[in-house]
Amino acid sequence: MKLLFFDDFKLGVLKGDAVFDVSHAVRGIPHSGPHDLIGGLIERFDEHKERLEGAAARAEKVPLAKVRIRPPLPKPCNIVCMAVNYMEDGTRAEPAPINAFHKSPLSVIGNGDTMVLPDVPATIFEGEAEMAVIIGKRASNVRASEAMDYVFGYTNFIDGSARGLLPAGNTFYQMKSRATFAPMGPYLVTADEVPDPDHLQIRLWVNAVLKQNFNTSDMAHKIPRCIEWVSSIHPLEPGDVLATGTNHRGLSAFQDGDQIELETDGLARLRFQVRDDLKRTWARETRLDRQEKKLEGTTPQLTGKYAPRQ
Repeated sequence: MKLLFFDDFKLGVLKGDAVFDVSHAVRGIPHSGPHDLIGGLIERFDEHKERLEGAAARAEKVPLAKVRIRPPLPKPCNIVCMAVNYMEDGTRAEPAPINAFHKSPLSVIGNGDTMVLPDVPATIFEGEAEMAVIIGKRASNVRASEAMDYVFGYTNFIDGSARGLLPAGNTFYQMKSRATFAPMGPYLVTADEVPDPDHLQIRLWVNAVLKQNFNTSDMAHKIPRCIEWVSSIHPLEPGDVLATGTNHRGLSAFQDGDQIELETDGLARLRFQVRDDLKRTWARETRLDRQEKKLEGTTPQLTGKYAPRQ
């Protein structure tokens, strides 16, 4: 099943290119807003699935193109992002030690929204294409052998980053948790529709130019191990987001006016735009482009308030 919020956060089921409003079928779930409605639905999905299917069968068909798609998880309890979790097309000799970081739930935006680059002296702004796992039930000290039983579904996810902020060694929070730095969607796809999450192609386009193109088979620490490790540190709740990492070789600068598209096999295409009121610019090269030119570090800023003085 494909679930989404649309317009004024009505809950919908997507079938083909049509949305079916099923909001009335979940009115009995205690909630104060869409964020805990979707969490409550995920937690109680087994008892609501048939009700949702019945409601969708009776609902009026609305073309997807005529609705505003909203973030499918407007404010999850946890957004946990796996760090350095790809083998980078075989360029890493061995997996990096398993690691992760928290991203603010208030950084979430959805399809058609805008990522806003803040007025901070970042050396570059990037967005990492990722597949996110959505947790289906409370997970605490879960064994890897049982971890997939805790997966509700999947969605596209972007890990926005403001890199190079000072002081050195004190960057992850201020780099990753900026407002609008967690685009996700366009909707949730339940696990039964994604039979093999270890073999999905992930592609990211910037202004229709393909920049990232990699497969989840290159993941260093697979989904069960990630759930096992994270849940050994703190519990994961229904509706929590576990972003599984990216292949960094295709990363390039996000800048003002960019139109971003992210598609993971079976999860549809997430679209959003970028705004930078300072109009900073970088060359349109990827990290791989720089590596092939034997250049160190990320692409330097060319123009704008924080560009190096010549």
